Amino acid sequence: MENLKILLKLARMAILEEFEGKKLIDKNEWIQKYPFLQENRACFVTLKMKENNALRGCIGSILPHRSLIDDVIANAKAAAFEDPRFEPLRVEEFELIKLEISLLTIPEKLEYEDKEDLMQKIRPGVDGVILQLANRQATFLPSVWKELPVFELFFAHLCLKAGLPGDCLMYHPVIYTYQAIEVEED
Repeated sequence: MENLKILLKLARMAILEEFEGKKLIDKNEWIQKYPFLQENRACFVTLKMKENNALRGCIGSILPHRSLIDDVIANAKAAAFEDPRFEPLRVEEFELIKLEISLLTIPEKLEYEDKEDLMQKIRPGVDGVILQLANRQATFLPSVWKELPVFELFFAHLCLKAGLPGDCLMYHPVIYTYQAIEVEED
């Protein structure tokens, strides 16, 4: 695919639009220059503090349901201003954040027998994981493996993120995997 670094510029401009209260993005101009932006794709936009790499917001789409340009714009604004874990981004923080964008593949259901079988099939650092159980769901992007490189820790945190007990694998949740192309600001 094209140079995906332009997605970072697009996301930053989308956040800036909110601060400035005016349109800065001409979608037709962007699509004309970068036709791949009109493809239906799903992405996550993550904001981290430059100083300590602390998470400052992360919102995304698991399944493609709109054009990539619309997904990047909407998710950038949502990550900055609507992530329920954080206060909305303040204008003075704008230059203190770095953006990461994860472009997702379509999730595929992973059949497994038990925890040991799942351990053999999951590829740490490669697979993003969606966990579903009892009307609850959570996902971790492949990049989360950097912070939680041990299978048991990764899945315990994923279970907790879904509002389930940390040992929820014993209840055989439905697991989907996907991969992501990641681009981040320097």
